[in-house]
Amino acid sequence: MAYSIREVSRRTGLPASTLRYYETERLLPPVPRDGARRRAYAQEDLETIAVVTCLKNTGMPIQEIRRFMQLCRQGDSTLPERYRIVLAHRRATQERIARLQKELMHVNQKVAYYRAACGLLDEPDGLEGE
Repeated sequence: MAYSIREVSRRTGLPASTLRYYETERLLPPVPRDGARRRAYAQEDLETIAVVTCLKNTGMPIQEIRRFMQLCRQGDSTLPERYRIVLAHRRATQERIARLQKELMHVNQKVAYYRAACGLLDEPDGLEGE
């Protein structure tokens, strides 16, 4: 069964512009066209879109997603390399979290300083934090 871009958009929750972007960026293989030159997605394309969306939701950069998807298309012989990509992405994510935690610690110190300087017991309404 072939799906139109509108149907794929509805099924995935992604705008048609994002689906076209994924194809342009080679995150998806070229999508075949029907007789009217409209994209005709197959079930396999929907599965590929789900993988791309999952990787994108992890914060993986587009160039890494592209490489990962190229490897997927080459088959199971690339599983070890895909594993290395995911491990490297996890390490980068952990490093980013550590930097953000350090930044948050500094922000919290400033909040405490200014709360004391203003003589406040609590933070003003709408500005509560953790």
